[in-house]
Amino acid sequence: MKLNKSLSAIFIVFSIFGLINILSGQIPAAANSAQTTAPATDNAPKPRIVFEKNYLDFGKIGPETKPSGEFKFKNTGNAALEISKVSQCCGIVTTLEKNRYEPGESGVIKVTYNASSNKGMISRQPIVYSNDPVEPNFVLTVSAEIVNKVTTQPDKLKLFLDENNAKCPKVTIASSDKKQFSIRGIQSTGNCITAQFDPNSIAAEFVLDFKVDMTKLQQNMRGNVDIIVTHPEMNLVTMPFDVLSKFTVDPPRVIALNTVPGEPVVRKIWVFNNYNQEFEIESITSKNNYFSVLSQGKIDNGFQFEVKLTPPPADGKSSYNDELYIKIKNGENLQIDCNGYYSPPAAPESTKEKNKHV
Repeated sequence: MKLNKSLSAIFIVFSIFGLINILSGQIPAAANSAQTTAPATDNAPKPRIVFEKNYLDFGKIGPETKPSGEFKFKNTGNAALEISKVSQCCGIVTTLEKNRYEPGESGVIKVTYNASSNKGMISRQPIVYSNDPVEPNFVLTVSAEIVNKVTTQPDKLKLFLDENNAKCPKVTIASSDKKQFSIRGIQSTGNCITAQFDPNSIAAEFVLDFKVDMTKLQQNMRGNVDIIVTHPEMNLVTMPFDVLSKFTVDPPRVIALNTVPGEPVVRKIWVFNNYNQEFEIESITSKNNYFSVLSQGKIDNGFQFEVKLTPPPADGKSSYNDELYIKIKNGENLQIDCNGYYSPPAAPESTKEKNKHV
């Protein structure tokens, strides 16, 4: 009997000691051990889309061309692959044969890029949307460099009114990829620049001898020469031209800031002849009569003027405009635009005093 009581007392002591250790974390409880057991692995079948390559580079392409290529892929998973769509963006057109691909089945996404006329590098990222749990939004990349496949040398024309044939050089037009083409037409702004050519001639390079109509050129001081070609990646080559004008006005525009109605502003203006030719000033007039001439003097290759600008009444406006006309004797009528701005109205005295104490 005494032995049983002793054993009972010992069991109670050890039970209390074990409970204390469990509560203090020294001995893991059975419930806690069950909670840390790793969850069972998900063995559910899954699709997997794998591309041979995710980057398509068209290289150098001509403007307004339509190069095409493709992305090859395969479903390496163990469930059917469902492609909901392939995005189309910024000139990229994509085509998919079908939307469902069984395990081990391959497919192709065809891509066409509609190139613009703007030169330079392009990069587009069409996205493949599918039920692939790893990469449901797979990003592809399409790149290219838009270049002129037919170029001219020089690439633009600088022409002069005092030179024979406007000092227009011979122009070489050639394909950068050595592909042959023919010239089918030449057009220019105001029809002031023309050239002879044989539309039946085919080559990778031509030399054009432009002829300039000097009378028409004076009416078209800036413009383009368009050369129509039959290159497979380009059908139009554009050469800009610019004519050195007879006169330069400095400054080309008068800007007057913080002016006050009725308080004159004085400015200096110079007129130069770019061809070192003598000329005379016939008259100087002001459209709105805000300008008047204070002095006029001859300098090398031109004249210097001192003009007075008298701002008109504001009448609630913040600015005003005028035009100054300089008429060259037996020649051009030059124009200088004027933009004037009034000083902002002064703050009321009460506001000034208030701001002092802020």
